[in-house]
Amino acid sequence: MREISDNITYIGVDDKDLDLFESQYAVPEGMSYNSYIITDDKVAVMDTVDARGADQWKASLKEALSGRMPDYLVVHHMEPDHSALIAEVMTEYPDMVLVATAKAIQMLGQFFEDSDFSDRTLAVKDGDTICLGNHQLQFMTAPMVHWPEVLVSYEAAEKVLFSADAFGKFGIQGDCFYADEEDDWACEARRYYFNICGKYGGPVQTLLKKLTPLSINLIAPLHGPLLRDIAPYVDLYNTWSTYTPETKGVVICHASIHGGTKAAAEKLAEMLRARGVRTELQDLTRTDIAEAVEDAFRYDRMVIAASSYDGGLFTPAYNFLHVLEAKTYQRRTVAILENGSWAPSAGRVIKEMLSRMKEITLIEPMVSIRSRLHKGDILALEALADALTAAGK
Repeated sequence: MREISDNITYIGVDDKDLDLFESQYAVPEGMSYNSYIITDDKVAVMDTVDARGADQWKASLKEALSGRMPDYLVVHHMEPDHSALIAEVMTEYPDMVLVATAKAIQMLGQFFEDSDFSDRTLAVKDGDTICLGNHQLQFMTAPMVHWPEVLVSYEAAEKVLFSADAFGKFGIQGDCFYADEEDDWACEARRYYFNICGKYGGPVQTLLKKLTPLSINLIAPLHGPLLRDIAPYVDLYNTWSTYTPETKGVVICHASIHGGTKAAAEKLAEMLRARGVRTELQDLTRTDIAEAVEDAFRYDRMVIAASSYDGGLFTPAYNFLHVLEAKTYQRRTVAILENGSWAPSAGRVIKEMLSRMKEITLIEPMVSIRSRLHKGDILALEALADALTAAGK
């Protein structure tokens, strides 16, 4: 439990033992599940947490209430890492009203089949408000950021935005309760955004437009630290949600079976760096695919270097491109480096997959090697390095 102000208290939980968020994203530092409570003439609890943090959250809630009875439970997002304890807390406090979007209220039965508190729900929409006394909550819907039932709320007296999953990041709170206490908030926030919300740039833009008229001093997300001096974070979200490259440079994503493709990728990286181009390497056979997705969206240029496999594309590269397509990868320049010992096929499949993505500028011709990078391939690789360098100017 931690005081944000005289009337707003953080009652979230750090899950230090979680290894995979949503059973797919590596979180070596764990994950935070954020929850808040506003105490005024009336009391509003802002979300619950994941079942993994139940005991700590319930103890913090009880301490923050100091014997008072809560009037409202505001549900910003129905995903179980935020809503797991709804039934328990609604049972514990029988006079409490659940506040959420109509869509979220419809979902309650999907998660809590044996609980019926339909007579204690309040469906809210854009512009609706709840007065707590000196504090007032104004609600805004945020469909598909990143579920259809999402709600955000703005507390006008202290100018706090409770932003649901928007502006969140991977990792625990730990000692960094505010983002400006961290060395690099954007690193894990970027990986979080493009893998959790990346598909939904349009809805994120819609939400940002709703926030424009508001004077916001603090953003309180459902994951990660709180944000003060919010302009840099809003600017990043605007960049990310418009699919605008954040950084000039090239990420080379390579998938090598026996090392030949990897060696060619590393040689290309050497050539690019010699030309003054910022270059990152991602080994798709080893790295967390979410890290590669993050870099693909971060940089304005990408190289897919991959081996042929079973007459198609080596599986790690195929899976990577599949995720990029699902996350609506777009507005980038891409080059292809394929490898095939007897019948190269990787380039054909890569082109097919890229053709389904929007506004992809493909650098031609692709470079095709046989088993290993040979002396005769150097000129083609140099030409590719030149083309990638020119594409960034």
